[in-house]
Amino acid sequence: MSKHAADKYNLTKGGILSKLVLVAAPIVGSQFMQMAYNVTDMFWLGRVGSDAVASSGAAGMFMWLSMGFMMIGMMGASIGVSQSIGKGDKQAALAFSQNALLIAAVLGGLCGLSMVLWSRKLAGFFNFREAHVAADTAVYLRIVGWGVPLTFISAVIVGTFNASGNSHTPFVINGIGLAVNVILDPILILGGGLGPGLGVRGAAIATVIAQFIVCFGLLIAAARSRNRPFAVYSLRTIRIEKEKIVLMLKWSVPIGLESLLFCFLTMLASRIEASFGADAMAAGKVGSQIESLSWLIGGGFGFALVSFIGQNYGAGKWDRIHRGIRLSALAMAAWGIFVALLLFFCGGFIFSLFLPDPELVALGTRYLRIFAFCQLAMNLEAVAAGAFKGTGRTIIPSAVSIISNLMRPLLALLLSRTSLGLSGVWIGVTITTNIRGIWICLWYLFRNKTREKAATQ
Repeated sequence: MSKHAADKYNLTKGGILSKLVLVAAPIVGSQFMQMAYNVTDMFWLGRVGSDAVASSGAAGMFMWLSMGFMMIGMMGASIGVSQSIGKGDKQAALAFSQNALLIAAVLGGLCGLSMVLWSRKLAGFFNFREAHVAADTAVYLRIVGWGVPLTFISAVIVGTFNASGNSHTPFVINGIGLAVNVILDPILILGGGLGPGLGVRGAAIATVIAQFIVCFGLLIAAARSRNRPFAVYSLRTIRIEKEKIVLMLKWSVPIGLESLLFCFLTMLASRIEASFGADAMAAGKVGSQIESLSWLIGGGFGFALVSFIGQNYGAGKWDRIHRGIRLSALAMAAWGIFVALLLFFCGGFIFSLFLPDPELVALGTRYLRIFAFCQLAMNLEAVAAGAFKGTGRTIIPSAVSIISNLMRPLLALLLSRTSLGLSGVWIGVTITTNIRGIWICLWYLFRNKTREKAATQ
């Protein structure tokens, strides 16, 4: 990395807002691309029918579940690399990244193999009333399982680039992967005039091909790109360092457990949702992709904060950390309010672009209006959680999330058995999301106030 690039990606110097935007914008863009992957599948599968959407949506829940294991390697690399770079120890940063790759390879292989071998049992979890929906879900899982290890490895390399301050390179490579997915989806799902389409199977194949291209591109970028974090980055130079693996597990296992439980508890709520039929499941899955306009960006900003705070924490620059958090909170509050208004007043129109059936549009509109009421808390939660994680204090946000999410399926079940019906499921999820966001924000404010009081004494 040249001296100019090193200064550019040094998050401990320069304007705080400009450095936050420098890191956050490509991460947010990458999060948009992740949403675009899913939305592209939903768009073309919607032309096949709502059952196809329900199948891919159900399989996507297990992909989401695997992210809990993926986060272990990714967050271990993000925290370890950013703090080491902040201290000026590039050798330690390299060791953290390479050992995180080992973690990712092992966990990714196990998760992918589980999807391939147990696809039917996993698909049966949702207890679909329509047998063909469960069968298509199993087919999707068997195919995408082969791409899971690739996503785990990609996540560690992305975390390494982000921690170094260079989130632009992963953004470009993810853009290439998205372009491939956009081109292949209509061809493989519908046939694209080249023959009969493969439906759900085609969507899964397109996803795996795109994942392979992204992983291969990231590996090349880490080893050869002009602005790579390290002069030498090779799989052949990896040395197992147990103390770094243990430290990364200490940081990232709480985050992984949080993600796993969050997804599993959401799956329980989705099972309740599926009991109302495939149309209800399809409306919920498409609605959640539209809603991800908010939480993917909030999450992206949270990841940027981990890198920003990690470097400044390593350098001991607390004033810079506090100012960065305040600016991030203002930006995410504004975004949360904007998305809330968009979902409440324009949600029906946006939903109709994916599933034009009037009955499904009515369901989707109801879903988006309910979830509009948790957007502000959800975006502020991303800031507070990122503030904790950047300093390596991952247990607090994970504990808040786990305790809050434990209420999700119970509340969804209770409310669904009232006159609210399907809306009760969605209202229950919205209530617990607000509890989680408000709780973590108050905890951060209290902890910060206590620290400032102790410093003045």
